[in-house]
Amino acid sequence: MAKKTYILDTNVYLTDSNSIKCYGNNDIVIPLKVLEEIDKHKKRQDGVGTNARRTIRALDELRSAGSLRKGVRIGKSLGNARAVPYDGASTLPTDFPTGNADNEIIGVALKEMETSPRKKVVLVSRDINMRVKCDALGILCEDYIDNQIVTHIDELYDGFSNLLVNDQLIDRYYSGEPVIMDKDKFSLNPNQFVMLVSSASSKKTALARFVDHSTPLQKVTQFSKDGVWGVRPRNKEQSFGLDLLMNPDIPIVTLVGKAGSGKTLMAIASGLEQILEQKRYSRLVVSRPVQPLGKDIGYLPGTLEEKMTPWLAPIEDNLKYLMGNDKDVLDMYVDKGLIEIEALTYIRGRSIANAYIVIDEAQNLTSHELKTIITRVGEGTKIILTGDVEQIDNAYIDETSNGLTYAIEKFKTHDLSGHITLKKGERSRVATLASKVL
Repeated sequence: MAKKTYILDTNVYLTDSNSIKCYGNNDIVIPLKVLEEIDKHKKRQDGVGTNARRTIRALDELRSAGSLRKGVRIGKSLGNARAVPYDGASTLPTDFPTGNADNEIIGVALKEMETSPRKKVVLVSRDINMRVKCDALGILCEDYIDNQIVTHIDELYDGFSNLLVNDQLIDRYYSGEPVIMDKDKFSLNPNQFVMLVSSASSKKTALARFVDHSTPLQKVTQFSKDGVWGVRPRNKEQSFGLDLLMNPDIPIVTLVGKAGSGKTLMAIASGLEQILEQKRYSRLVVSRPVQPLGKDIGYLPGTLEEKMTPWLAPIEDNLKYLMGNDKDVLDMYVDKGLIEIEALTYIRGRSIANAYIVIDEAQNLTSHELKTIITRVGEGTKIILTGDVEQIDNAYIDETSNGLTYAIEKFKTHDLSGHITLKKGERSRVATLASKVL
């Protein structure tokens, strides 16, 4: 197979600092404009900044092994990396003014195509518009897919399956007889929820949780009229979610759902129940990424607590609701150390044992950031990840490459984790309508 030349856009390096090593024995061309753009992000205190710094260090190591101008071997069985300036000689359409970073990167690609006509040149970018412009100019262009755990969001594991079974099996299940699912007939993941549907009548069904092929199906927990800290499930997915949240044998739970589906409220309510009533965990730790919706309003004045108030307000809203809108009660639990509301920045680096952790809006985290957080989990700790993969405010990830999607797919085959996608909105009729039609 003939060698190719890959030109990686800035956003690829900022998404994955290891991306330069993902193209086998093919060559990598690095436009100097890309290096300039990476440098602008190196001081950021987030995953993007981390990737920028790692990329710079990786390129510096290559430089020490040879000349980036002439080309240097990236590694064993890998191609060469070469840094190339935009010389202005490449013919760009009049609608593509120079001085624009994207256009200069495109100019480098056109120059490579001109100087090496027999070699396939591919520009890799996470920017959809960049890919469209390349296509218009006849440049091969593709998305960076190495960090995509699924190719389309419809492929994301939802934690639930309908199973057509014989009528007698459902009767056995309801009678309390152990029912073990045949592994040759049913391919299921640990802690996956199922609806058993009778082959004789589709109206005859049963809900259960699968553990493994040697363990009987588990009945979904039925909660009292008081529910969990006053929260009662309103649909089967919420019942599944509460079942996972209240199970101490499942320390990793992921909940995905649109706005108003109840994921955050259920997660926090379950935490309060197990901390304040059951005394199962020592404290509730709730956090979310500091990621703005829309244009950032810049630095906020005041103390650290005052700065974080706007970011953590949604969490406090849920907590106050569960406390009967009594802020004094909430403040009392916070003062006692039973409830911690923290920015995600300050969770990283800690080791948290015997706690119940809720990470809200986890879809705005990269896979690296999420790994950093989950590896902080100590003994006796349960961690809950909630979010809506269709509402991402981080410009460097999307619904197929964000940390929450990554965690769902990576954990789904492990018995320490459980997942459910909440499909119905229960906040209000207005919120439900908005999620459907807007």
